Amino acid sequence: MPEFQQIAIFGVGLIGGSIGLAARKHNVAAKVVGIGRSQEKLSRAQRLGCITEGTTDWQAGIRGADLVVVCSPVESIVPMIEQMVPFCQPGTIITDAGSTKQEIVDTLHSSESIRGRKDVYFVGSHPMAGSDKSGAEHAVANLFQDRVTIVTPVAETDRTAQATVRKFWESLGSTVMEMSPAQHDASVAVTSHMPHVIAALLAASTPESMLPLTSTGWGDTTRIAAGDIDLWRQILTTNRGHVLQSLANFEKLLTAFRASLEAGQDEHWIKLLKQGKHHRDIVGS
Repeated sequence: MPEFQQIAIFGVGLIGGSIGLAARKHNVAAKVVGIGRSQEKLSRAQRLGCITEGTTDWQAGIRGADLVVVCSPVESIVPMIEQMVPFCQPGTIITDAGSTKQEIVDTLHSSESIRGRKDVYFVGSHPMAGSDKSGAEHAVANLFQDRVTIVTPVAETDRTAQATVRKFWESLGSTVMEMSPAQHDASVAVTSHMPHVIAALLAASTPESMLPLTSTGWGDTTRIAAGDIDLWRQILTTNRGHVLQSLANFEKLLTAFRASLEAGQDEHWIKLLKQGKHHRDIVGS
């Protein structure tokens, strides 16, 4: 038997579409309803098997939903959830897939919309999976398989809802970690947000006249720079402080590397290369 009678997914793009595909593959829900602004895109997502039905009427889409997953850009997550909460049926659990967490979680738990409904529950989450591609046509059912999803409970989080959200992501193949929203934002600034900035700056620093000379090394290192600019604007501005601290730490390492290379202190910069190789070997392919 499916764990949920109905899941509603706001935003059926790469992440939302992959959630739908995985939920259907693993029989997590009897019905997967996609909610979006374009009926054409929703119809395509339905043809691709990401959802069982789609609607541009969000009130109709969440009607009867046991679980609502919001997969929209981070700036729209809070207003979207605040708007929908009064229309949710009792017992509805809401989670999100936002790449930053503290601002979202803090705002929602202090929101009159959430505080006024003791029978609707919000649990923040963030699947650490994705691509530089976008759209349901790039969704895959195994996107979350053996990938970490971070769940970010706070003191106000309902523990039963927290356990349900954890089980949901595990049922899609994820390994779930739990941490505070602040710890999440500090961690992903290092492992996700700073790498995007560095990849983009590396791509930007390469003169166009030299682009025909690039090969797999340049391509592998800069792949994520092809991500949606407005999406990354939202991520970097909502996690500005942690990203700046991560960049400061990186700048110290880069300065040390440059100084030792310039001074002919080969053992120092070679040590940094060895440390980088060691960390990369731990992660593997």
